[in-house]
Order: sequence, then structure tokens, then C-alpha cells
Amino acid sequence: MTRRWPVAGVVLAGLWLFVRGVARTGDVGPFAFGVTLVEETVVGLAVGLPLAYYTRGLHGDEIEVGDGLRALPYGVVYVVLFLEELVTANVEVAYRVLAPSMPIEPGVIEVPLRVESDLAVTTIANSITLTPGTLTMDYDPERNALYVHTLDGRDRSEVVEPIRRWEDYALMVFGERRSPDDSVPDVDTPRTEPDDGSVPQSAEPDGGGERA
Repeated sequence: MTRRWPVAGVVLAGLWLFVRGVARTGDVGPFAFGVTLVEETVVGLAVGLPLAYYTRGLHGDEIEVGDGLRALPYGVVYVVLFLEELVTANVEVAYRVLAPSMPIEPGVIEVPLRVESDLAVTTIANSITLTPGTLTMDYDPERNALYVHTLDGRDRSEVVEPIRRWEDYALMVFGERRSPDDSVPDVDTPRTEPDDGSVPQSAEPDGGGERA
């Protein structure tokens, strides 16, 4: 067993290296590549480790290194799925903004979750907010549900489908109690109404939802 926050710090450093290192080392020689790789690794650790330490309350106390290695492939797939949805959402939002008919019909839906840990819920919520066209407005811990604002609420399945795909892998990455094969929790009557007076739509257990 080892403390969880250093592992999280190394993961953050890896993400930094992926974003910065790959971008900066495309057309350089082997020596310059090595120097840049070392520089970006040091910067990534200098940023990632302190950040992971100060947010260690989200990580839990300890982690089995073997479990972390087993979760790594699921984490990679999660990132790939997120980037795929990020590109798709950018194109769709651009289309809605530029189209003469402006096909925008905002709505708020309730999305019940299977993940339960703070870090897993935060990861899903941030992924939603970082995706153009959707915004995580609130989280209800009693219902374990997110309230998501979307530019187009006419088709609930469009927003919930990518969230469910992310959640399937988040369940494995964070070692959650439930598995991807478990059914989605049922939803009661929405608890609130958005400012425009429309009633938030509940995501059905079969994965129905909405996305912009």
C-alpha cells in the first residue's frame, strides 16, 4: 500500500507532459527532445505533486499500486472518450450558433450517478462542464445526481449517453463499489425548476438524457 496523493501527482504530471511535451517536441532533434522532455517532466511534477497534496482529501488515504496499474488502461480510455466528445461538442455548438435557424432550446436535466466517491463525481462533473454546450449546475448528495444545463434539451439521450460512457470507465478507474454492468439508479420527480420556468428533465434508467 502507498499513499494515494503522490500517485495522483504523478498522474497529473503525466497529463502535463502529454499536453505540453507532445506539443513542444514535434520537430526537434533527439537531444533537444530529451532536454524538453526532462524540463516538462520536472515542471509537471512541480505542479502536480503540490496540487495533489493540497487536494489529498479527495483521493483517500492509501492505494494499492497494483490496483492503480490495473486502472490505468481505463483511465486512458476515459481521456480518449472525453477528447472525442470534446471535439464533437465543439462542432455541434458552432453549428447551432452559426445556423440561421439557431436550433437552441436550453434545458436542465437530472442525471443520476453510479459513481459515489468525491473524486469520481468531481471528475464526471468537470468533464461535463468542460464540454461545450453543457454545464454542471449542481450536485445533490442525497440523490447522488448531477443537474446539467444543456443548450438543447429536446433529446435527453444525446447528453446522457456520453456521460454514461465516461461513468463506465470512471467506475473502474476509481475502484467504485458498483460496476459498469449495474443498472442506472431510478429518478423521482425533479426537485427544482430552472430560472426560465421549464422543468428539469430526469435521465431515465435506460440512459436517456440530453446533450448540446
